[in-house]
Amino acid sequence: MKRQVAIVGGGPAGMMAAIRAAEVLGDGARVVLFDKNERLGRKIYLTGKGRCNLTNRRGWEEFSPHIHPNQGFLKSAFRAFSNEDLIRFFEEELGVPTVTLQGQRVYPASLVAGDVARSLERRVHELGVDIRYGTSVASLADLADFGAVVIATGGKSYPVTGSTGDGYRFAMEAGHTVTPVFPSETALLPQDYDPGLPGMEMKNVGLQLYVDRTMVESEQGDFNFTADGLESGIAYHLSRRAVWALYNGQQVDIVMDLKPALTEAQLVKRMQREEQAGGFWSREHFSASGTKARAAEPVAFLRRFLPEALIAPFLRAHPGLTIEKLPAALKSWPFHIVDYKGFDRAVVTAGGVSLKEIVPKTMASRLRPGLFFCGEVLDLDGDTGGYNLQIAFSTGAMAGANAAKYVLG
Repeated sequence: MKRQVAIVGGGPAGMMAAIRAAEVLGDGARVVLFDKNERLGRKIYLTGKGRCNLTNRRGWEEFSPHIHPNQGFLKSAFRAFSNEDLIRFFEEELGVPTVTLQGQRVYPASLVAGDVARSLERRVHELGVDIRYGTSVASLADLADFGAVVIATGGKSYPVTGSTGDGYRFAMEAGHTVTPVFPSETALLPQDYDPGLPGMEMKNVGLQLYVDRTMVESEQGDFNFTADGLESGIAYHLSRRAVWALYNGQQVDIVMDLKPALTEAQLVKRMQREEQAGGFWSREHFSASGTKARAAEPVAFLRRFLPEALIAPFLRAHPGLTIEKLPAALKSWPFHIVDYKGFDRAVVTAGGVSLKEIVPKTMASRLRPGLFFCGEVLDLDGDTGGYNLQIAFSTGAMAGANAAKYVLG
């Protein structure tokens, strides 16, 4: 039997696969890692806004709901190399201390993504893996001399890092099904997007996603208005389902709740207290003309409920607003979503190699012996918050170890 393992792709999944394969084989020279770039882990440098959110520390029961579309597929790989195993791996084997921040998100203590990428690349070198930098693989036929092949090419997001969908072509060459791929964790663009919104950071708000006028998902937390639309944080959480709906020609709307901790009735009582305290409310239309003093009253009143920069866009979005309508407006500011940013800006690729054709306990192809898949090339992705890198590391470790076992016979 041919005794070498080929790994295509030097991202987080590919480097972890190379490390585990070299450890199982006991001879890193029998592992050949192909990567298009002149350094490994280019995408890692971009993750977590340059800080690299390694994983999320939640236990499986809380972790698994953040995995799509089939959380059960990841269970074996996660149990074999969990988030706690990953933290120990970085701290004890790679010498990279970690820190756990809000939302159980785990980062390198330095908050520098490059420390993660360089430590992994250093470990691959230490094990003696044969790294073929700047090398593209055209087809599986180019790897016919290897006993096992691991496809870790990533998806199509951030193509500047080399993720251009090559793995899907390799999978189809082997007879695999590739489910439709689409951007996830990406910006959602509203119709008639108000130019006053980009640059605003929204804190502790609620977002509800409606598809064909039916509420299908809701989140509470933070997100940003950017030049491209609703982005990051909870907007990313909703983007997977929103993009898929747009892809299928469905109507997509997002409703923002500016006061998720209060009911409309509680807002009414608070407004009454503000009026009694001299809140400068004339009970006329916010948009009505009048004296300068009267025109300034709505803004003065709204300062008690909204950030200054948000008031003008809020008023433009709610023409004819009255004090009676204000509680409902604060609880439900609608945005009709008409577009999204593509793979050039998307953090994650959803869709990919069908999980039905992969053995979850080994990451082996059910169709071609000696072929393994791991990471983003699979039809497996997670929410923002460290889940996607854990998928990459867990499935990469599983694929690399079992590819090595396969060539050992």
